[in-house]
Amino acid sequence: MEYVIEMLGIRKQFGDFVANDNITLQLKKGEIHALLGENGAGKSTLMNVLFGLYQPEAGSIKVHGKEVKITDPNKANDLGIGMVHQHFMLVENFTVTENIILGSEPTKMGSINIRDAAKKVQELSEKYGLNVDANAKIEDISVGMQQRVEILKTLYRGAEILIFDEPTASLTPQEITELMQIMKRLIDEGKSIILITHKLKEIMEVSDRVTIIRKGKGIGTVVTADTNPDQLAEMMVGRQVVFKTEKVEAKPTDVVLNIQNLTVADNRGVDKVKNLNLTVRAGEIVGIAGIDGNGQSELIEAITGLRKVKKGTITLKGKNITGFKPRKITEAGIGHIPQDRHKHGLVLDFPISHNIVLQTYYQKPISKAGIIDYKKVNDFAKKIIHEYDVRTPGEMTLARALSGGNQQKAIIGREIERDPELLIAALPTRGLDVGAIEFIHKRLIEQRDKGKAVLLISFELDEVMNVSDSIAVIHDGSIIDRVLPHETSEQELGLLMAGQKLHQDSKKVGDE
Repeated sequence: MEYVIEMLGIRKQFGDFVANDNITLQLKKGEIHALLGENGAGKSTLMNVLFGLYQPEAGSIKVHGKEVKITDPNKANDLGIGMVHQHFMLVENFTVTENIILGSEPTKMGSINIRDAAKKVQELSEKYGLNVDANAKIEDISVGMQQRVEILKTLYRGAEILIFDEPTASLTPQEITELMQIMKRLIDEGKSIILITHKLKEIMEVSDRVTIIRKGKGIGTVVTADTNPDQLAEMMVGRQVVFKTEKVEAKPTDVVLNIQNLTVADNRGVDKVKNLNLTVRAGEIVGIAGIDGNGQSELIEAITGLRKVKKGTITLKGKNITGFKPRKITEAGIGHIPQDRHKHGLVLDFPISHNIVLQTYYQKPISKAGIIDYKKVNDFAKKIIHEYDVRTPGEMTLARALSGGNQQKAIIGREIERDPELLIAALPTRGLDVGAIEFIHKRLIEQRDKGKAVLLISFELDEVMNVSDSIAVIHDGSIIDRVLPHETSEQELGLLMAGQKLHQDSKKVGDE
């Protein structure tokens, strides 16, 4: 059997922590091979070893049957290995072509030959059905298009083996379908693909085989056609997982959050939220569905006091909180699970215990007469770590040493324990695996059942459909429709998110 890539018995450790423990992965020519595992299972570490970003402590790598040492990404490129990273590596104000040739610029008589490069980029784009405009600026194209630029970047450098790292994390359903078609087209053209993901639906749809890793160890490789999502989830998490969130019907009562005619500008002074109206009641979860970049970030930042409001009002339980400082807003009763946990959720170089008291360190019982009682800090942190299943060596471990899923659980524990009237959950399960997602969804529904208001912002349509009681669709900074999950479909939502009104006369839910 000819394998294009063989990773045999790979071991990678950081200090005492073993991220990859004797893992084997074999990629056949012309297959889509999925790499599946929980957060912190070691998937990205393994691929970073293959791409030359890390050096393994043990094991060997063979490319086309020949053992190789991949010392850095340039060596990986030379061997025909390309990586499409989860977080795009693009220069915003450069054109598509300029981004693609960065680092391997073609020159004619000593100056960069951009015309020939653009022509080559356009040809590649057409060959693989990518439909990218070679002369467009990155800042003017959608997230899905930016990803295609990343794919083109690897193809331009002659990649035969493509590694896709969580490629659908911030795409719409339509973009995901298109990406799947692009992957199949790449395979038809003789490429081979490794797909890192924890989305079981996608694995079932496009992959030929799946290698599962759990807590750094290889669990096995299965043929996709011979398995099913339940079996894969169990192999990945080590127990049975419930996919459908169990919940009773919502019984919404009083309006908790009321937003009227809100307009908010971005950092460049451009209006990103435009005359937006929204209400969220106690005892309901309102999901906001929309394509990334339609004003969601600015809306959350305006509610939480992180961004100035240009016009309009935000009231919480009848009290006008427009323009309040962030601390005053948290004290008024808003909990915030931020969309960027590193930027707005944690101080990465603080211990996890200090992160857990970030909003309450100055209040009783943590503080008395301005003096912090560190024993109380640590006891409280231990309680959250235990209740929210935060997997950490201890409460004094630095936040940056935890996997994304465990950082997220710590933030969620901290916000819920403050018992806010309104909980804003922005992309609460971004980049998390099925086990962690199931846990977080349960916690959001528990808040709702306690009579709290929950505002959920997510790019995962199955999450919005599964968890929300009603869905507000945001497009170009305004709520353009409000629908009930059981009366709509992912396809309909996708069209609404793209700005297409489906039913002019539909009854607006909850916007009386």
